[in-house]
Amino acid sequence: MHRILIVDNEASILSVLSTLLKAEGYDVRSVRDADKAKELLRSEEIHLMISDIRMEPVDGMTLLKWSRSECPDLSVIMLTAHGSVETAIEAMKLGAFDYVTKPYKIDELLITIQRALQYKEALAENKHLRARLNTQYRFENIVAESPSMKQVCTMIERIAPTDSTIMIYGESGTGKELVAKAIHAYSNRKHQKFLAVNCAALPEPLLESEMFGHTKGSFTGASSNKKGLFESADGGTIFLDEVGSMSLGIQSKLLRVLQEKEIRRVGGNDNIPVNVRVLAATNVRLEDMIQAGTFREDLYYRLTVIPINIEPLRNRKEDILPLINHIIQHEVGNTVPMPEIAPQVSQILRRYSWPGNVRELENAIKHALTFAHNNRITVDVLPASIVNAVEDLQIQNDETNPESQFQSLKDFMRIKEKEYLDEVLAITGGDKERAARSLKISLATLYRKISTEDDIPNDDAIEPVENIEI
Repeated sequence: MHRILIVDNEASILSVLSTLLKAEGYDVRSVRDADKAKELLRSEEIHLMISDIRMEPVDGMTLLKWSRSECPDLSVIMLTAHGSVETAIEAMKLGAFDYVTKPYKIDELLITIQRALQYKEALAENKHLRARLNTQYRFENIVAESPSMKQVCTMIERIAPTDSTIMIYGESGTGKELVAKAIHAYSNRKHQKFLAVNCAALPEPLLESEMFGHTKGSFTGASSNKKGLFESADGGTIFLDEVGSMSLGIQSKLLRVLQEKEIRRVGGNDNIPVNVRVLAATNVRLEDMIQAGTFREDLYYRLTVIPINIEPLRNRKEDILPLINHIIQHEVGNTVPMPEIAPQVSQILRRYSWPGNVRELENAIKHALTFAHNNRITVDVLPASIVNAVEDLQIQNDETNPESQFQSLKDFMRIKEKEYLDEVLAITGGDKERAARSLKISLATLYRKISTEDDIPNDDAIEPVENIEI
């Protein structure tokens, strides 16, 4: 509930305004002088102050200047007589949101109050977004709405400035390379090279040459000397993806590089010093490979100085709709309107288990965009395998005993409301004003509903006040 402070020397004005605003659902505080207003502003959270300009012994302009200094986020509306419009304009130059002249109309005052509160909420959201961009949410291409991904971003922020070797765990398609790139981008090596190699994609001889380089004539086809990735990335970062697929022979050579900080090209005799930060990733449990004798335990401890675990997409449903918007925005760019997403599409994409994780989601959205018509994504343009899998899941759920899945009506309604708001925001491409119009609620109500789980009454249910003057 928004808390409004009214400041006016006239008791009758305070009484009328307090009664009116309380009837509109606001929490109201009223005082008759500026000193008491300052005390309240120091002791309570006030969202909006309505102050008369002409007051004694301290006038409204002085109170306004004080509030801008001490409470810079406070919205202020000034009340003034017809003959003091120039003073009111001066008040706006000093930071007042708006002014209303006496005698004023109730609907005019209520609209001004609503606009001031919406403006304050928009500023608060922008401030929050800027804070997010400056901390864990600033990492390019990483969407973090789920608790686990927020934790990953926090870890990136902490470990990026160090030179520690990092092991990134996660199923295929979860975005392990994106995390590695973010670590490099915010490290002290960011102006040097970031080079990646998929250890599972190359046979042992080629992988060894790719990593460490080779000399002329060292094997058939080696017509000249070649630098490996470790030499080329000197001063920067190398990312070893699917490190568990390395042979024991290459594991032994990698261990020596990590210990001695030098490499030897295939067929060469000289040791070449290198200064490279190593980031590794795997989609298998290296501990199991150690038990099976297929991965060196000493290399494991060298690589896993700091582990990062990326949860599969099925365990972080909160990231699905934001990822969809992110992928669509990346594909269509900023020059064309964002396509609309049918509500049933959002439901299907949220319920699917995504065994291929973010990579599979990205492919599904690209598929849908390719076949979408009238700039609208509908069920018929989704990959059939995804739609069929969700339909089969629904059949299985219908066959189970529903009594074991009962929940309170309040919890059910809150969850469904959040799901619906998420769907509408996804359909409108995150445009909150457009979403509010579609939902037939005010922008302020939408802001409140997406920022809290508490039940908040719909301000559009308040009956309009007749257009009378005070």
